[in-house]
Amino acid sequence: MEAAARRRQHPGAAGGAAAQPGASFLQARHSAVKADEAAGTAPFHFDLWFYFTLQNWILDFGRPIAMLVFPLEWFPLNKPSVGDYFHMAYNIITPFLLLKLMERSPRTLPRAMIYLSIITFVMGASIHLVGDSVNHRLLFSGYQHHLSVRENPIIRNLKPETLIDSFELLYYYDEYLGHSMWYLVTEGQIFILFIFTFFAMLALVLHQKRKCLFLDSNGLFLFYSFALTLLLVALWVAWLWNDPVLRKKYPGVIYVPEPWAFYTLHVSSRR
Repeated sequence: MEAAARRRQHPGAAGGAAAQPGASFLQARHSAVKADEAAGTAPFHFDLWFYFTLQNWILDFGRPIAMLVFPLEWFPLNKPSVGDYFHMAYNIITPFLLLKLMERSPRTLPRAMIYLSIITFVMGASIHLVGDSVNHRLLFSGYQHHLSVRENPIIRNLKPETLIDSFELLYYYDEYLGHSMWYLVTEGQIFILFIFTFFAMLALVLHQKRKCLFLDSNGLFLFYSFALTLLLVALWVAWLWNDPVLRKKYPGVIYVPEPWAFYTLHVSSRR
C-alpha cells in the first residue's frame, strides 16, 4: 500500500497552503488545506494490519507446523491435511484483505490493474496449494527437501523414469510458478523482489523527507515490518551461511535456505 504522507507545520507558519513548499502541486488536484487535514487525520487501520499479521502467521507460516502436529490418522495421506485447509482459507481471506486495504488507500492503482493483481495472486496461490500439499505429504514417505528431486532416495529409483519428470514438473509448479505468481503481488518469499521493494520504499521515504513529507502510522507500520523481516532473514542466512548441504541446494549469489530444507536436514533426521 502506498502510505499516505503528512506535512508537518512549522511554528509560526500562518501563511496557509501558499507558504508551504510544493503547495502548487497539491492545489492542482485538491485544496492544500484539505489535503493536509485528510492526511493528518488518517487513522491507523489496526483491524486490517491485525488480520494480515494473524492470517500470515497462522494460515501461511503455521500450516506446515499444523500438518506435523495433528495426528496422521485424522488426515490420511490421500486426503487434504489440516495445512491444506489453512492454505484454502488463506487463498480466500488474503484477496479480501488486499481489496479492503486498497479501498482505504487515498490513492489507488487503476481498477483493471487491481483486478489483474488479485486474479494473479489467487491463481498462483491455488497452484502452490496443490504442489505444496503433495510435497509436504511426501515428507511422511521419506522425501528430503534439502535434496533436489532427482537426488531424493524415494524418487531416483522410480520406474519408469518419466515419473521423475512428473515430480520435477510438480516441484516447478510449487516452488517457481506458484510462488512467483503468489508473491508477485505480496512480495514475501521472492527475496529479489522483496529487497528491491524495500530499498525502493527506503529511497522514496528519504526523498519525501527532503520535502518535509513523512509517513503516517500505516506507512511506518509497513516500513518497519519490511525492515524487521529483512533483519530476520539476514540472521537466518548468517546462521546457515557455511552449511555445505544447503549451499549445494541453493547455489548462486542469492542464498536464502527454506525452512523445510532445514527441517529435513537438521531436525527430522535426528528423530
